[in-house]
Amino acid sequence: MRLPIIKHLTEFIEKNDEDYLIETIEVLEDLTEAKGIKDEELDVIGELISNMYGALEVHKEIKKGTPKKEALNAFMKRVLGSIDQ
Repeated sequence: MRLPIIKHLTEFIEKNDEDYLIETIEVLEDLTEAKGIKDEELDVIGELISNMYGALEVHKEIKKGTPKKEALNAFMKRVLGSIDQ
């Protein structure tokens, strides 16, 4: 997961609607089942999906009233904390 991408996607959600990301995730998840897809392509799709789910989580916190910067930092701390375990 990359913070600049999650931040950008969060801004996209703010300007548009989270439904765009949810539908995009559904398309990408379906694409992973395509015949002949390479491992490298799956890795890229997986990274995109992860970043989109991260942006949705950050957006959820912002809707609860958490400032954007704080929501982004808290999310990344959770991610890094789960990697360290």
